[in-house]
Amino acid sequence: MNILSSVGSFGFLTLISRVLGYFRDILIAIFLGTSFLADAFFVAFRLPNTFRRLFAEGSFNSAFVPQYSKLDIQKKAYEFANSVFNLLIFFLLVLVCVAEVFMGGVVYIISPGFIENAEKYNLAVTLSRIAFPFLIFVSLSSFYSAILNTKGRFAVAAAAPIILNLLLIASIFYAKFFDKELVYFMAWAVTLAGILQLIMLATYAKKYFIPKISFNFKISPEVKRFFKRLLPSIFSSGVMQINILVGTVIASFQTSAVSYLYYADRIYQLPLAITGIAIGTVILPSLSKEIFQNKDGNNFFLQNRSIELSLFLSAPATVGIIMATEPIISTLFGYGSFDLESVRQTSKALFVFGFGLPAFSLLKIYSSFYFARGNTKFPFYISVLTVIINILISIILFNRLGFVSIALGTTISCWCAILIYQFFLLTNGMHKFDKIFATRVSKIFVCSFIMSSILSFLLFKFQFAFEHGSIHKIFSLTVIVGISASIYFLLSILFKSFSIKDFKMKNYDTK
Repeated sequence: MNILSSVGSFGFLTLISRVLGYFRDILIAIFLGTSFLADAFFVAFRLPNTFRRLFAEGSFNSAFVPQYSKLDIQKKAYEFANSVFNLLIFFLLVLVCVAEVFMGGVVYIISPGFIENAEKYNLAVTLSRIAFPFLIFVSLSSFYSAILNTKGRFAVAAAAPIILNLLLIASIFYAKFFDKELVYFMAWAVTLAGILQLIMLATYAKKYFIPKISFNFKISPEVKRFFKRLLPSIFSSGVMQINILVGTVIASFQTSAVSYLYYADRIYQLPLAITGIAIGTVILPSLSKEIFQNKDGNNFFLQNRSIELSLFLSAPATVGIIMATEPIISTLFGYGSFDLESVRQTSKALFVFGFGLPAFSLLKIYSSFYFARGNTKFPFYISVLTVIINILISIILFNRLGFVSIALGTTISCWCAILIYQFFLLTNGMHKFDKIFATRVSKIFVCSFIMSSILSFLLFKFQFAFEHGSIHKIFSLTVIVGISASIYFLLSILFKSFSIKDFKMKNYDTK
């Protein structure tokens, strides 16, 4: 399998989904801005969307793929997969039913500040009840995605979330055209999207797996091992989403803060789709097979190249976000109800998140090194520590910095996690840097520094083009980003800071 090709296809489709999600958010920003309606919808959407990211972007794969890959080699995979599928249906139905009954309490837990505004709180509860069944469908979709990923089929799983964004965009236009309640249509679109995603993935996966529905559960040792790994995997794979959820809780005490953080989150999630999520998802099946077959040389080689690729892609994105924070927010969201104050406040959060982008990306990859070995406990412990650090920083600095403390807590806590991961990987002999790595990373930083100088010059020369409300800023930002990115990649080719052939399995070597 060509790893880079798989990363490219998975990342490209995930990026399309994120771009459509950004377009969706532009429409929300124009029609709702940072009003109480926006806050209520974002809280309602945050809950099922957090589960979507938790399941679809790593946690289910992390527990399922290594075990399924091993059993697949031994021709014992079907019974294991079918038992997991039936148990998932049962647990999800119970969970959703309980949540629907006690949704008022659930919303209070994730946004306690809303209780001071009865209208906003009640709206958030109603919207959450409409959207929460999405959890059932997205979880089962993740099951089918894991089956496909194990077979080296990544594109369909990456394309599935596109349905969600297309339906949300359609619901916004429909509601505005017919003068309907916008937020209610968007909530219904979330649940409908989950149903369509599940149908699509089940159709594509039927070549490899067709379930037999039965609640006469046969819980084998393999199934027990899977569920024992799943819960810590959900927490450890989804540490970024858990941090965001924690941030929502704290931000609910400051007017419009939930919206500021949401819009900032949407920006850095665009590059994260490729720099961390795509790479971590694609390398997991390959790492699992290399480890199962005791090929440490290939395993270390793949680990180093995946870290390189993440840094190669996240470095220019980090520089761009940090240096062009306000022009980015102004260009992407600064229209209609999203006023100048909203641009400035959202820019503050994005600026801090920008420093954490490399760490956010590497978290997905470093945790995969453990998941490939069937170890979900250690990443779980790291994630618990990360969330604790995040909460402490966010709360301690909240009175002084407001919602910016939440972005700061997320960034610092994730960098702490990276340092801990790297220390224990090296200490336990689970990772070893090679000579190529040090050379290429040095070249990546040189190329990024040169790009930053050019970007700084272009932003200074075109600063007049980013006035609030000006339509010309779209063209200006596109030109600036295009020139800067082109120079970075040309420099990378010139300095040979990246090699495509390293990601073809047949070209692995252990030097």
